[in-house]
Amino acid sequence: MLRPIHFQTEATRPGAQAVSTNDEMARVIPVIRRIDQQFDCIISVDTSKPEVMLEAVNSGAGIINDVCGLASEASMLAAARSNVPVCIMHMQGNPRSMQKSPYYDNVVEDVKAILLNKAKQCIDHGILKSNIIIDPGFGFGKKVHHNVTLLNRLDKLCDAGFPVLAGLSRKSMIGHLLGLPVDERVAPSVALAIIAVQKGAKIIRTHDVKPTHDAIRMVEALGMNSKNDY
Repeated sequence: MLRPIHFQTEATRPGAQAVSTNDEMARVIPVIRRIDQQFDCIISVDTSKPEVMLEAVNSGAGIINDVCGLASEASMLAAARSNVPVCIMHMQGNPRSMQKSPYYDNVVEDVKAILLNKAKQCIDHGILKSNIIIDPGFGFGKKVHHNVTLLNRLDKLCDAGFPVLAGLSRKSMIGHLLGLPVDERVAPSVALAIIAVQKGAKIIRTHDVKPTHDAIRMVEALGMNSKNDY
């Protein structure tokens, strides 16, 4: 089974500064070409810029991951033109303001409704339903209790008809809940990944590939991931 390599070209952490299209192109395109030449893998490019999407796919990327959820008409059309799987993520606000005062009436239902509406827009713009992946955006415009609720009820999102990507690796929620610095969050990150898999997540985004992969394999061996068919 091919494991995607995820390539991020612009920081999306709270307070991160924007990067110009030219700078992003210079950072990402040569690396994608080298990876595509040297490794048998799926390359996921993390970008919100339509020009970067198109050039990245032309250079070998096989997945578009947009943390802004294809917010612009241009990025929506670029994703459709690329004809590769696209991951649309929920984020309240933007990376520079998203953690200031996030609020939801019901975080699970609110996030689900927004993602399903965005998925419909994608289909209306010519993106195949089979090419759509959704991501609740843990840590993106959400307080700790929002993240906890989303994970506990992730199955509600997984039942919406699209594969769900869960990115919980080394998130600040671990620091808030356990008081651990980033370099000591491997074990709790793996634990969160296992919970996400058991809730129905199809794709796990992680910094620590081997321990996460081994843990998921153990869950598979014990037959405890009934929602998945890895």
